[in-house]
Amino acid sequence: MKSVASYFRVIAFMVLAFLLMEVSIDSGDQMAIQQFPIIWGVLAMLLLFAIAVEIIAASLRSILFRSLTEEARQRYAAAEKERNAQKFSGIRNWYNKMAGSKPIEEEGEIVLDHNYDGIRELDNKLPPWWVYGFYITIVFAAVYLVRYHIFDGTKQGKEYEIEMEEARIAIEEYKKTAKDLVDVNSVVLLTETADLDAGKVIFDQYCVACHKPDGGGGIGPNLADSYWILGGGIKNVFNTISEGGRDGKGMVSWKNDLKPLERAQVASYVLSFQGTTPAEPKDAEGEIWLDPDAPKPNELPEAVVDSTEAVVTGID
Repeated sequence: MKSVASYFRVIAFMVLAFLLMEVSIDSGDQMAIQQFPIIWGVLAMLLLFAIAVEIIAASLRSILFRSLTEEARQRYAAAEKERNAQKFSGIRNWYNKMAGSKPIEEEGEIVLDHNYDGIRELDNKLPPWWVYGFYITIVFAAVYLVRYHIFDGTKQGKEYEIEMEEARIAIEEYKKTAKDLVDVNSVVLLTETADLDAGKVIFDQYCVACHKPDGGGGIGPNLADSYWILGGGIKNVFNTISEGGRDGKGMVSWKNDLKPLERAQVASYVLSFQGTTPAEPKDAEGEIWLDPDAPKPNELPEAVVDSTEAVVTGID
């Protein structure tokens, strides 16, 4: 491990091993190395293996070099020096070209007649990288002038408003997948089994004392009927769980005890009681809640309206 190339090979090997594990191991939303800490041990073993291979290879080269005759050693050293020089010659040539400097041996070609007490002046040209950068700034200035001063491009205030709107949309999209950032405005009804099971665990821990295991109601109201004191629907139930019920006689606020995702899960589980029949249902409290976002009869598809009219006619 005496050469820089050895360190680069070891680092490249470790990065490749890490990426392969991340791609091949199914770890859901988390990184594989976070979900399965044993990967740290595997990477450590691979690191030791890579270092061992480099050390063994270097040792073999050293043994073979020492077994050579003095003349063969000199030829080998010369070949290695030439190989290394060719390896970096391309980079060195590109650097010299971009620097635009003359080698010391050729400085006589650009020396000027100026002579100040033996100090001579060289007519060095500007480095190409500097010249190209200057040309780019000129082109940029011309485009900027035409865009904003001739054709009256978007003003800074308007650009700010556009970027703020783009950021707002990006945040809203992020909130759709980041359940822990849910609030009363972005909460939606959760229907996945895992969420409802988690909501049941929370309900059994905090809510059964007042609402009973089947939602029939005790100290708290019946959760299975269509009557709601503070409104039904996922947003109202989520808000009631977060902020609490009526002052002095409603349930307490749970926002300091439950995370936003947990409140969304238990609210979704509470709504799963709708339409069920509890063993001992409590009398209805509040008013019948109708979803304002539900389609009205005149907004229903024609086939649904016709079937509804047919049923009503049959009852009559």
